[in-house]
Amino acid sequence: MNELDPLVVSGLQLMLVGMGTVFVFLTLLVFAVRLMSKVLMNFVSSEPGGAQTKTAKAVPAAHVAAIAGALEVHRRHRDQR
Repeated sequence: MNELDPLVVSGLQLMLVGMGTVFVFLTLLVFAVRLMSKVLMNFVSSEPGGAQTKTAKAVPAAHVAAIAGALEVHRRHRDQR
């Protein structure tokens, strides 16, 4: 059987090392993000009056009607094409 060119073998080795490095790095990144999320959730949930108690400002009814009308016009225009 024919031997592979040494340059091809070097390329395959470099590819495997590079892909392995990226895989390991991304795996560590996933675990680090999950750990940070759990740690931060402990801090957020321990605050008695956190962001959950803040009330959002209501959107005026005129704005809601204008947005709904604009969406309706957009959908009609899109369907005509």
